[in-house]
Amino acid sequence: MPEIPPFPLTLDGSCLLHQMFRFDWPAWRRLDSAARSRAILEFAALLAPMEQGSASEPTQDQDTPHPNQSALFAQLGHKGDLMLIHFRDTMEQLAQVERDLARTEFGSFLQPTHSYLSIVELGLYESSSKTYPVLVDQGVEPFSEEWDRRIREVVDRSAKAMAVRLFPAIPETKYLCFYPMDKRRGEHVNWYTAPMADRARMMQDHGLIGRRFAGTVKQIISGSIGLDDWEWGVDLFSDTPNVFKQLIYEMRFDEASALYGLFGGFYVGVRLPASELGSWLSVGSR
Repeated sequence: MPEIPPFPLTLDGSCLLHQMFRFDWPAWRRLDSAARSRAILEFAALLAPMEQGSASEPTQDQDTPHPNQSALFAQLGHKGDLMLIHFRDTMEQLAQVERDLARTEFGSFLQPTHSYLSIVELGLYESSSKTYPVLVDQGVEPFSEEWDRRIREVVDRSAKAMAVRLFPAIPETKYLCFYPMDKRRGEHVNWYTAPMADRARMMQDHGLIGRRFAGTVKQIISGSIGLDDWEWGVDLFSDTPNVFKQLIYEMRFDEASALYGLFGGFYVGVRLPASELGSWLSVGSR
């Protein structure tokens, strides 16, 4: 009997870039008021349409246009002052928006402190657990042309059904919490050597906790294996910042996190619309 692949199928969606900056306040203070106004207007005029989104044209494989949005957040703590997030259809589009914003006058005051590149990802543990054994029982050799064709059918069907989750709009919430994470690959505990059935069970239990917070938190998971230093990025959007602490705390107790979860730095920001950028830059502003 051929060996069933150990990895689950995944669906890929929007390309996602986080940019964290420290603002060069000393250089900004040296500008006269006219130069400041010009820099703010130029940057806000470029960012405002990105906040609304520039929907891509529907194609044969795409029933609805994708939002393709950006959002700016005032970052809290010593890790930086501003955080930009961008959702786009392609890496080329991310490169373009990164370049366009950097070339503005305001962009010269943004000093990068961190960035994170990833792709919105949905894991298909349940579909994989059902599909793989059926194909093997039917005598389909793993990774043969017939295998790949049948797998593509499953992936394409799932992607169409989950298009809204794969190409999401940026939630219109006040707060954002972003963090990267890995699955442990240590000497005694290794996520990647655990049987797929066990991983599927743990991820299902893990997801049940998140579903209890569905009314107050919008979660977007992105995969970054081969793209950045961690394996996944997690974005949590909410109008209540305390819920970030509660959700992540409770998730630490489930098996997938308690045994296998490794977490990177946390970045928290308050939504800063382009229209309020001038106020943020003013002395004494809220």
